[in-house]
Amino acid sequence: MRYFPLFLDTKDTHCLIVGAGEVAARKLELILKSETQVTVIAPWMCDTVKAYAHDPRVTLVEREFADSDLFNQQMVFVATSESDVNQHVHDIAREKGILVNVVDNTPLCQFITPSIIDRSPIVIAMSSGGVAPVLLRYLRQKLESVIPANISRLGAFSEKFREKVKTSLKGVTARRYFWEDVLDGDIAELVEKGQNEKADAKFLEALAAAQTEQKIEGQVYLVGAGPGDPDLLTFRALRLMQKADVVVYDRLVSPAILELVRRDAEKIYVGKAKSNHTLPQNEINELMVREAKKGNRVVRLKGGDPFIFGRGGEEIQELIEHGIEFQVVPGITAASGASTYAGIPLTHRDHAQSVTFATGHLKDGTIDLNWPALAHQNQTIVFYMGLTGLPVICEKLINNGLNADTPIALIEKATRDEQKVITGTLADITAHPRLEEMKPPTLIIVGTVVSLHKQLDWFTTH
Repeated sequence: MRYFPLFLDTKDTHCLIVGAGEVAARKLELILKSETQVTVIAPWMCDTVKAYAHDPRVTLVEREFADSDLFNQQMVFVATSESDVNQHVHDIAREKGILVNVVDNTPLCQFITPSIIDRSPIVIAMSSGGVAPVLLRYLRQKLESVIPANISRLGAFSEKFREKVKTSLKGVTARRYFWEDVLDGDIAELVEKGQNEKADAKFLEALAAAQTEQKIEGQVYLVGAGPGDPDLLTFRALRLMQKADVVVYDRLVSPAILELVRRDAEKIYVGKAKSNHTLPQNEINELMVREAKKGNRVVRLKGGDPFIFGRGGEEIQELIEHGIEFQVVPGITAASGASTYAGIPLTHRDHAQSVTFATGHLKDGTIDLNWPALAHQNQTIVFYMGLTGLPVICEKLINNGLNADTPIALIEKATRDEQKVITGTLADITAHPRLEEMKPPTLIIVGTVVSLHKQLDWFTTH
């Protein structure tokens, strides 16, 4: 490791920037994220640098550099277009033992500025030693996407209780395990959401339990896993999946998404298929309550969105009755994912000014819907769980006023590599030669927007 990473205390630090073009301006903007006092010296200054003239931490000096300018400086950035000036400032600074960075000239850099993710007081700095800046930007983008924007709140929270934990729990190992549980659990989630009073109370409860080696009650997260493509998971869903002690999942959760769950979490399959329920809904509800009462973080992972034909409301009612704390994380619902990946916009100014979601399979096993309300022109209808009842759906829509030649699409395993799409009309879709190939989960879209499928289909289909 040629460049040793460290963080400087900038409270009483003075920095000199030689040069005042746009390159120097970027260094000025960066260093001003700290508490450093900055002097900029150059015979000419760009507008970006001049805009800092009224900042009390910045001194602008419009003239050529002089060796005496290095007096009382602890750090120097050199960003002029004159190579001889850059070399001279570098040499003088090194003689005086001042840290120096000549911008875009790594051999003349005693230090280099890292790529920074700033969530103060949490700051992450990364460097490639100046050899792979594009790769570094790529890695930073990846980290930015998985580090919560409100992680700074967690840093401040940790600082507030650091001494209390230190005096309450004896031994480094005990304190480390306790903090790991806090940072991985529902207390951290409360802090990130700004629910400070609730977080403080839960923290003190957890600390008291840790002193007696007890485990406090857990929490349930209802997480929407989306339609199948793991790239469509929300950042929050992914974070909670990787914190879970127990994951309760159904058959609509794709294997690729399940792979992203924390490796040592207990995974419990409760999938439902027609006439084949691994667990009845009431037993699923009881399972979540039971695991939470054991002190586990339970993720109820549901295909699509928990509140769109996902029985999320029913499960929450059970949790409330037993006093179990919960959170709900929305997911991309199947209607949105399937229509998008099939090139079928749910609304379109020339075709549909509204969209209706309906279930093709009611609680009692029927599809007794308000057919007159569904059978409207200039409307898109999306049926969930309607493959078995397809003949009835087509018949009812025609009988209630939709034209028999209204386009219809069936989309199986939407957003996945195995996605299949077949199209037809209400009159002929049940005779489609590939209908027998279609298996659940299959979504049905009815409306003239389906006619746009061939033109707008951007995803590779089978």
